[in-house]
Amino acid sequence: MPARPPATAARTAPPGWTRQALPAELGDCHAERFTLGDGLVLARSLYHPLRDLVEESVNTDAARTLVITLGLSGESGYVARDGATLRFGAGHTTLAAFSGSHGERRYAAGQPVRQLRLLLSGEALDRYVGPELSERMTRVRGVRQLDHYRSTPASLAHARRLAQPPAGRATDTLDLHIAMLSLAALELRHLAPAPVLAPRHSDDDLARLERARDLLATQMDRELTLAYLAGAVGLNEFKLKQGFRDVFGTSPHRMLLELRMRRAWALLETGCQVAQAGYQVGYAHPPNFSAAFTRFFGRTPKSVFGRRS
Repeated sequence: MPARPPATAARTAPPGWTRQALPAELGDCHAERFTLGDGLVLARSLYHPLRDLVEESVNTDAARTLVITLGLSGESGYVARDGATLRFGAGHTTLAAFSGSHGERRYAAGQPVRQLRLLLSGEALDRYVGPELSERMTRVRGVRQLDHYRSTPASLAHARRLAQPPAGRATDTLDLHIAMLSLAALELRHLAPAPVLAPRHSDDDLARLERARDLLATQMDRELTLAYLAGAVGLNEFKLKQGFRDVFGTSPHRMLLELRMRRAWALLETGCQVAQAGYQVGYAHPPNFSAAFTRFFGRTPKSVFGRRS
């Protein structure tokens, strides 16, 4: 069974930073936070657990927040109580909106996971991108992944600089502020155009998109191709892909993966065998299912099997 750590304890941190660390017997697992007074928070973390680790995460603050996470090494996952999932991986950026949340962070044994996060409050986003776009980005209850993509070299350069300990200069805080805003500008530039440029969709197209989503949910055990899905609902492939991004904020492939993984998790918890759970969500070969599950959640199917029993 994965380790479930007790509440974290404060440890020594650089000036201006707060540090939280798990007990040493679980491995080297700690996070540091630096808060600026204008709605910006920088967090950097290193988790290298000795065994599979599940860490409860509770945020009772209902204020709108955008979180930009850059993976510097390793992979991990987050699963909210309402079933929403986030994934983090080396060389990739994850954009997520929060408004209060309760879930679990999940890490695999022996895998060092280093990440850097930039948290922007709703008020900060209002200043930088305008209230209308800010509201659209963060109008969620709980947590929602907005995007997950390969980080640009420029963003990774800023992230690696921010992940370093302060140099002890008088201008450290100013340097941090500049680097944080530079990183935010790069990532918001990636996210912001989508709501502005999204085309309008007719009521008929919206109904077809809803039907496509229902097909993914009810036929996830089949080999669902984009061509099949488009033909089944009467949309061309381009309109189907564009419609999914505009209306659901994701791609058909990504939505199918999330639906399959959530269903597989539920099956495994009730005692379904790994191979059978994979088969029921469309994986004919158990190794392929295990690899996909581990990439998505940051832990193996066997670590979930029979959890409720």
